Amino acid sequence: MLKLRETPIKISLDEVEPAKEIVKRFCTGAMSYGSISLEAHVSLAEAMNTLGGKSNTGEGGEQPCRMEPLPDGSKNPRISAVKQVANGRFGVSIYYLTNAVEVQIKMAQGAKPGEGGALPGHKVIGDIAVTRNSTAGVGLISPPPHHDIYSIEDLAQLIHDLKNANPGARISVKLVSEAGVGIVASGVVKGQSVSN
Repeated sequence: MLKLRETPIKISLDEVEPAKEIVKRFCTGAMSYGSISLEAHVSLAEAMNTLGGKSNTGEGGEQPCRMEPLPDGSKNPRISAVKQVANGRFGVSIYYLTNAVEVQIKMAQGAKPGEGGALPGHKVIGDIAVTRNSTAGVGLISPPPHHDIYSIEDLAQLIHDLKNANPGARISVKLVSEAGVGIVASGVVKGQSVSN
């Protein structure tokens, strides 16, 4: 049973982290353009940029026009700070990578670990196909594994390559909470340290 203190503990405001610092750690989930609409994808980016947090592109890439600075040279409010590099590499280009604050390597599908993902051909149309660097009408499969990562050294190589593509970006690795994830996480840490 939860019991509340009768006398609340008083904390000085000097000891409390300001809201503008707290929101820097706020991030959206990785939802790709194609799995959600352009309007939703842009709204998440604009909201997080206004707030001071970060939106995540998911594995579908991001339209180049959203990464271009505004005419006055300021940052485009429609840009997602976190660019995801997933197993299918959909939408990944050097322009995409160099416009990231953080590059996230997606090692597994969060909602269905070990299964990969699919975007049916009827959703791969128009701008979605262009943004994903794919062919309209052809279904896209994200395989469960990265076909170039079979060891810690392979992961370290990808981290190294991404750091070279954008030296200023933070590189993170998305894992899922499954039995044995601790072993995988320790491999990720070793991969990060090997690439430094």
